[in-house]
Amino acid sequence: MNGAPDAPEDNQAPQEPPLLSLRGRRIGVTRADQQLGEARRLFEAAGATVIDLPALAVTPPDDWGPLDDALAELDDFHWIVFSSANGVEAVERRLARRGSSLAHRPAGLRIAAVGRKTAAVLESLGAAADFVPPAFVADSLIEHFPISGWGLRLLIPRVQSGGRTVLAEAFAAAGARVVEVSAYETRCPEQWPSSALLALERGELDAITFSSGKTVSHSCQLLERSFGADWRDRLVGVGLVSIGPQTSARCLALLDRLDAEADPHDLAGLVAACERLLNPGGN
Repeated sequence: MNGAPDAPEDNQAPQEPPLLSLRGRRIGVTRADQQLGEARRLFEAAGATVIDLPALAVTPPDDWGPLDDALAELDDFHWIVFSSANGVEAVERRLARRGSSLAHRPAGLRIAAVGRKTAAVLESLGAAADFVPPAFVADSLIEHFPISGWGLRLLIPRVQSGGRTVLAEAFAAAGARVVEVSAYETRCPEQWPSSALLALERGELDAITFSSGKTVSHSCQLLERSFGADWRDRLVGVGLVSIGPQTSARCLALLDRLDAEADPHDLAGLVAACERLLNPGGN
């Protein structure tokens, strides 16, 4: 199973969690280092102490050529489909090198976005999405896409490795001509901060949250790298909380358990899931 983000990787709802519902709790957050800020804000607003466990390093793809070639032919596409803010930002940077932008895309090119954060980044660039599915997962985009796929030509910029190919496969099956290109890569960092490792060693974490299948996979690698063969012992008594069904499946596959899943599948949903897990009585 591939480890794509359900939300994907960065789609948070604007609502705030209940005030101080996580007072005194220590929550590990496994996201890209540069994307920890919003998760930290939401968890701290709920009273939690956040332990940064950066499990993704966002980097350029191995080869920009396929993306650049596709962007040179944007006039030939009917839709460009984004499943993460990382993809939006990568495309915008490559268009800027050509003296263009998503805001100045061809008139016939429409934009679909999975998740509110992805849509918000597009809007901030002056390129508001034409379609955002009601649920923050790729499957919802397929189910609710506003037009038949037959004859459409779609461009899907995506993570280089580890993502699901469900979008391309579903649209192709519906008769669309799909071009999937790598826009960025997410790699495993070298190690976690020493303060985070100490907190794990001392058993101080109440829960760890995962925002994609890759954050689960990379966290397992980082735990084994730091603690050796008995790395699973560091998770005894620690709640494992996932952002959505694909991430949950990866938790079950690699960690043999899952304690809670976000609903909705976004950062605010992760906070709420932690609150339900750690305060089952609602206190």
